[in-house]
Amino acid sequence: MSKVVETLKRVTSRRLREKFPHYLAKVYWDGGGVWARGFFASTVSINAATIRQYVRHQGEQETGQAQLEL
Repeated sequence: MSKVVETLKRVTSRRLREKFPHYLAKVYWDGGGVWARGFFASTVSINAATIRQYVRHQGEQETGQAQLEL
C-alpha cells in the first residue's frame, strides 16, 4: 500500500509542478513537497467524524502549505 501511495504522490506532484510552476513557486517557497509525508489507509470501515479528525490533525502538522484550487 505505501508504495502505491508514494507513486501516486510522486507522479501527481510532478504533474502539478509542470502545470502550475509559477504558482507553486510562490506557495512553496522553501522547495518543500506538495503532499504531506504520511497517508491514511483503513482496512475496516470508519465514519466521517474519524476522517474529519484525521484531516484536521494533518492541517496542524503541516504548516506553510496552501490549498491549490484547480
